[in-house]
Amino acid sequence: MAITVLCRDCLWTGDRKVARCPSCDSRRVIAHDELSDLHIAHLDCDAFYASVEKRDRPDLRDRPVIVGGGKRGVVSTACYVARLYGVGSAMPMFKALKACPDAVVIKPDFAKYKAESARIFGAVQRLTPLVQTLSLDEAWIDLKGTERLNGGPPAFQLARLQNWIEDETGLSVSIGLAPNRFLAKIASELDKPRGFSVIGAAEAQSLLAPRPVTTLPGVGPVFGRTLRSDGFANIGDLAAAEVKDLVRRYGETGLRLHDLSHARDSRPVNPDHDRRGMSAETTFKDDLITAEALEAELWPLCEKLASKARRDGVASRVLVLKLRKTDFKIVTRRITLAEPVQTARALFAAGRDLLKPELGVPYRLIGIGMADIADAQDAPASLFATAETRALKTETAIDALRGKFGAGAVVAGRALKRPGERPG
Repeated sequence: MAITVLCRDCLWTGDRKVARCPSCDSRRVIAHDELSDLHIAHLDCDAFYASVEKRDRPDLRDRPVIVGGGKRGVVSTACYVARLYGVGSAMPMFKALKACPDAVVIKPDFAKYKAESARIFGAVQRLTPLVQTLSLDEAWIDLKGTERLNGGPPAFQLARLQNWIEDETGLSVSIGLAPNRFLAKIASELDKPRGFSVIGAAEAQSLLAPRPVTTLPGVGPVFGRTLRSDGFANIGDLAAAEVKDLVRRYGETGLRLHDLSHARDSRPVNPDHDRRGMSAETTFKDDLITAEALEAELWPLCEKLASKARRDGVASRVLVLKLRKTDFKIVTRRITLAEPVQTARALFAAGRDLLKPELGVPYRLIGIGMADIADAQDAPASLFATAETRALKTETAIDALRGKFGAGAVVAGRALKRPGERPG
């Protein structure tokens, strides 16, 4: 028998719509005609960093909490109380504190957040290996074909998982269930926090139609302005357009806009997708303008990122430099190298070259990243010793010494150089 009704509290299921659960009298009842047929979900931890801090400090339960850097940093996460004041993620801290001067500001503890993330998504991966994480606090999940193994349809499994997370970790998550990834992510945002929303194929297009075009993945503010100037203010406008017209205007992107506006998304849940890139960045206490000062901040980021790449067994040929100006505008520059790298020396050399043309204005943040990463063992081996292979041998040895004697046991590379010198 197909289920169309599910109680989120006691997990009672049925095939007739009810206002209250007949088993436990709960009002937290999900009712949808497609409930048994949907298997793509998006799980989003509610105000994750702030929720972890509030859980660990009950005295903060009713207070506005912001997790982020100092006055010159940005907001990593704002709790729902702080959001009532207009505080949001990525907002400059000085603006956040102006909007909510009574907020409690907590420095991020990423080791703690990673541990909680591992607990949550470890439980998800016990249901299915098809889990595509986007960050520490959200992921897409494909539960197709798991009914017999996990004792019920995907909706039942997800409600049970949601309850387990809350009981075992003291944290809440919101879940969206839909026919595809695009709709699942939209669904997860409909009823936060502690939400569970369903979007079926039958109502998807009518639900999307009035939403702004920037709701679509890949449509940012700039492209959104272009679409609006072309007469496409909302998703319904795109859906009404001829596909040939969209392709003529926007090329291959036009075809994707046509599909998304009709609630179609063929992207599979890909567990390996989250390994496409990694990065490290830092916000300065004071604005920096000179090459020497910026390079001094760049080098430890390169060491940190290279160490992680070696630990994870990945390498990349595509390196990205990120800078944030004092007006908070972001500058990114990238370079493609001749061979995949995973050393601080190579990262720093590329980052320094990308930085040179951008000098002359003050910056408040610098970052270095590796894009399109791949398993290092898949990288073609050089027949001859290169600067990268020599540096890799040295840095791998340093990794071993630091692992044995502590992070401060060996000081390497630029840290040994006097100001103005380059890593040798």
